[in-house]
Amino acid sequence: MQAVKPYVVGLTGGIGSGKSAAADHFVALGASLVDTDRIAHALTAPGGSAIPAIRSIFGAGMIAADGSMDRTAMRALVFERPEARRELEAILHPLIRASSDRACLAAPGPYVILAVPLLIESGSYRSRCSRICVVDCPEALQIKRVRSRSGLDESQIRAIMASQATRAQRLAAADDVIDNSGPLAELAPQVQRLHLQYLAAAAR
Repeated sequence: MQAVKPYVVGLTGGIGSGKSAAADHFVALGASLVDTDRIAHALTAPGGSAIPAIRSIFGAGMIAADGSMDRTAMRALVFERPEARRELEAILHPLIRASSDRACLAAPGPYVILAVPLLIESGSYRSRCSRICVVDCPEALQIKRVRSRSGLDESQIRAIMASQATRAQRLAAADDVIDNSGPLAELAPQVQRLHLQYLAAAAR
């Protein structure tokens, strides 16, 4: 018998917007979380499904001593050569999609939060989601947060932001917006309100 398609909320936002904090709040309220960043890390960890193809396409220089993908070297390569980014995405995206589809179907909660950093950029995800929820904050605040947590300089952060959808593009695609420009305490009430909305929609 075919599994019933779950109610899936696509959660996204730019780097430093606070997606992870919002996702944690949803999980605390009972939602299931499928995080494509975690899936990608598993695929590129030692013994991960993507490692043979990465080694074949990019060479042993992109594989770290422990057998994982060398993230620092790969990050430098994809920013230097846009075609390398496309080659890496051609390896990872089908694997991530298949894995996240399986995880969504198996999720036990009343609805699923599908956390996808590049959801707006990957058009195929929209057809898989009942709602699109964007965690939003000003770009200057994104930069400040990422600098404080990662130590990257502003030029590196801006390069990452330039590879993502713009703030305007994310907001235009959103069904729901979480404003994370204020104190962390202001995040929980917004998530609570959306949680009740998603519960009701999933029950219909």
